Amino acid sequence: MENLSVSQFKKYNNLIGWFTFAIATLVYLLTIEPTASFWDCSEFIASGNKLEVGHPPGAPFFMLMVRFFTMFAPSPQWVPILANSLSALASSFTILFLFWTITYMARRIVSPKATEFTLTQVILILSSGFVGALAYTFSDTFWFSAVEGEVYATSSLFTALVFWAILKWEEQADQPHATRWIILIAFLMGISIGIHLLNLLAIPAIALVYYFRKYSYSPKGLFYTLLISGVLLITIMYGIIQGFVVIASKVELLFVNSFGLPIKSGVFFLFTVVLALLAYGIYRTHKQGRVVLNTIFVGLTVIMIGYSSYAAIVIRSSANPPMDQNSPDNMFSLLYYLNREQYGDRPLLYGQVFNAQPIARVEGEPTYAPKNGKYVFVRTKDKYEFDPEFKMLFPRMWSNEQNHVNAYKKWSNFDGNPIKRFGPDGKTETIYVPTFGENLLFFFRYQLGFMYFRYFMWNFAGRQNDLQGHGEVTKGNWISGIPFIDNPRLGPQEKLPEIYRNNKGRNQYYLLPLLLGLAGLLYHLRRHKHDFWVTTMLFVMTGIAIVVYLNQTPYQPRERDYAYAGSFYAFTIWIGLGVLAVYELLRKIKDTPATAVVTASVCTLAVPVLMASENWDDHDRSGSYVPVDFGYNMLIGCKPNAILFTYGDNDTFPLWYSQEVEGVRTDVRVANLSYLRGEWYIEQMQRKAYQSEPIPIRMTYDQYFTGARDAIVVIDRIKEPLNLDRVVDFFLSDKPENMIQSPFNQNERINYIPSKQLFLTVDKSEVKSKVDLPDNDLNRIADTMTWTLNKQVVLKDGQVILDLIATNQWRRPIYYATTVSGETYLGLDKYFHLEGMMYRVLPIPASRQWGTGSVNTREMWENLMEKYRFRSLNNPKVYLDENKMRIVSNYRNLFARLANALVDEGKKDSAITALNRCMGLIPPKTVPLNYFALSMVEGYYRAGDMQNALKYSQQMANQASEAISYMIYDLDEFQKNWLGNELQLNLAILYELTRMANQYEKGEYAKQLTDKFNSYVTVLEG
Repeated sequence: MENLSVSQFKKYNNLIGWFTFAIATLVYLLTIEPTASFWDCSEFIASGNKLEVGHPPGAPFFMLMVRFFTMFAPSPQWVPILANSLSALASSFTILFLFWTITYMARRIVSPKATEFTLTQVILILSSGFVGALAYTFSDTFWFSAVEGEVYATSSLFTALVFWAILKWEEQADQPHATRWIILIAFLMGISIGIHLLNLLAIPAIALVYYFRKYSYSPKGLFYTLLISGVLLITIMYGIIQGFVVIASKVELLFVNSFGLPIKSGVFFLFTVVLALLAYGIYRTHKQGRVVLNTIFVGLTVIMIGYSSYAAIVIRSSANPPMDQNSPDNMFSLLYYLNREQYGDRPLLYGQVFNAQPIARVEGEPTYAPKNGKYVFVRTKDKYEFDPEFKMLFPRMWSNEQNHVNAYKKWSNFDGNPIKRFGPDGKTETIYVPTFGENLLFFFRYQLGFMYFRYFMWNFAGRQNDLQGHGEVTKGNWISGIPFIDNPRLGPQEKLPEIYRNNKGRNQYYLLPLLLGLAGLLYHLRRHKHDFWVTTMLFVMTGIAIVVYLNQTPYQPRERDYAYAGSFYAFTIWIGLGVLAVYELLRKIKDTPATAVVTASVCTLAVPVLMASENWDDHDRSGSYVPVDFGYNMLIGCKPNAILFTYGDNDTFPLWYSQEVEGVRTDVRVANLSYLRGEWYIEQMQRKAYQSEPIPIRMTYDQYFTGARDAIVVIDRIKEPLNLDRVVDFFLSDKPENMIQSPFNQNERINYIPSKQLFLTVDKSEVKSKVDLPDNDLNRIADTMTWTLNKQVVLKDGQVILDLIATNQWRRPIYYATTVSGETYLGLDKYFHLEGMMYRVLPIPASRQWGTGSVNTREMWENLMEKYRFRSLNNPKVYLDENKMRIVSNYRNLFARLANALVDEGKKDSAITALNRCMGLIPPKTVPLNYFALSMVEGYYRAGDMQNALKYSQQMANQASEAISYMIYDLDEFQKNWLGNELQLNLAILYELTRMANQYEKGEYAKQLTDKFNSYVTVLEG
């Protein structure tokens, strides 16, 4: 075959690139989740579908893209499919640009200045792109984001786009109008601000490409390039994104409060001025032929055009949609929204350690909110000043939450540096402050090692299982599948109990992707240093730099590998170039096109094909309906016009999705308790939403306005119960005698509740007329509800609950989701009645024989046996990750509670029917039996079904025994120290099974379990 010209090569390069794109598209569309996923996905789909306002800092451009895709949905059920397809297509386009990026770099190595290419060169260049791009296609982290409606897939696309665009500029830098690529990059980065800020981290790598292309290398030049890129990054993040809004808020305050103009007049004025200045700057620099300055002005303009997508947030918030988080309809609330202030702050370069002592409260910037056509002062953003002895450079161990402190000490081998201080009682006390060495040890071990390189190894070495780990040797670690290479800290992986080993998330790549990537890295360094340092900069900035910036605490609520997808993208460039490195070795045997084909084939089979085969079962989400069914079930079980309290992301967003997208039970008002601490959310709760009327509370806007009653304290001054009606009026009063000195701020007086004991008089006839209850419950309605507050400080969410209980008078049903923490109950769980996935608050004392609250068997039966959806839970081919497993385990617990309550009512046959339905819907082959299944076993025992009781008891006992034996006999003391609570949990399971067997079976099986349990106790005590 004759050599190929450059134009012919480009033809094949495009053809194979689109072929790779087609493979990725097919894979992702085949494996997308057919509905909304957990975490933010449900919210993103709901907000995008109707252009509503999601959680800070928002993603307006992504929201607009979702809206465009979902406009073509023929029915509501197609909305999530099309929204997820957006992520799938964004991801496959990312693969396309990755392919072209790798082939560009490979071509510069193989034939940098050639006007034609040999067959061997073409095969090597194209196979490099093919192997590297498909390795990223099938990588754990990227595939995970590609099949759900989240921002990370689209964010990855923009990162790939700008990196590819700077390489196109590099290729055409000497041609006329080459700066159009720079302008395109600026525009794409401006747009990406409305998706995710991760894209901005490509700026240093882009700056290096520009420097190496335009200037001769020197250490000084390199330093200034990196410095300028850092300044540019900070300018965009803080000067443009936040700075514009800061200036707009000050101009707005001036125009509205000083000049008496309408709200938003200052913003429009500033926008007009900025637009005019940019237009004038572009015009003048063009006229004067000042190319660099003109490029800067045009670049700033297109960045602002892209950034202007945030206008959609303000516009939609001003329309008061049902989902309007933080209500960013003015510059002050928009600044709060962009700064993610509701999530708190953390020190980065210098700050306090975890046991720092505050010595002063420093007054910060004032904040304002619109009211009656003006902006009124709310509060200052005060911060605590800490004793310098408790501060250090680069503080990594800063959170004072006790579980975080315990983890800091464990990860850093904490001894501490003793500092003597006078305690509150005047006596000297010694406080142990982390040393800088311990601080760094935590950084390297946890933040870098565990929260970055563990994820890196997941993608390129292998993964132990999909169970979220916090350092345990049995959960979520990286493995390779090669015993003598795997981390010995984890113990013998070949003996790992089945409950941890038999997991679809267990993937073993035998280090092949890692080794190929390292070969490509070294080859890249040796053959093209400039491109190597550019790729390295992208790798570091989208990986290690994020680790430093996030400064994460231990016990994150979820695995965070998705944040580092850009870093893994960079590494797959080296995987692609590793094909050239392998060929470099094989050509010594024989240098022919056949050798290049063999190299490409071997690398393809050893990396992307292996990764695809290992990862398919735990990335194929087709057929999974758990999140949406969860939201549907919780809503459908509520009585008409109910008010349902939820708390976290996963027990709120699927419900919002069901209401906003599928129109399920829009009469139910879902109230997230963590959001109820903000006045903006309370205000929204007092607006009608679809078929749901405002929640009935007496609090006025002035009484919950920001800064008013953010927290009230409970002081047990009066030892007898107080009437809740009077208590609510008391803490809503502004009378000076109803306030005390704030324990949080000496310059402030706050409201309080004078007793922990509360009561509410119940009008039985009123309750009977408004509440549908079984006859036996009607006779148990209390004359007076009495309970004890379980909090010392009541935030706004608690105030709303107390107000609602007092004001509602049982007109609307009030529910707590079963997923809500007991800390939010305010002691009302004495009157909880389980009706499914939610507790209903009723003026009827609850029994607590089988858990929180009483069980309303009539409602539970109707919901669990007739109304609820449990799609695909019994299909072993459907992948259920740990979050979904947790929800499904809650289903089992509900069936068990229903069954045991039916046994208490003498309905043993019905109890067995309920238990059998549960095990049919959720068999152990799809969802392993865990601690929550204990009550299922006891239910079978109590209902008289000894066969099933023993069957499932034996399964659980064998599972627990295998785990205990492994932990006791196969792990050393160091490994046992990193088990978390796994050993105690399995011992508790075995203990409960032993207790039940001795209580109900009383035979040989009970003796076997007793002997086994006692043998473990003997070993542990010995």
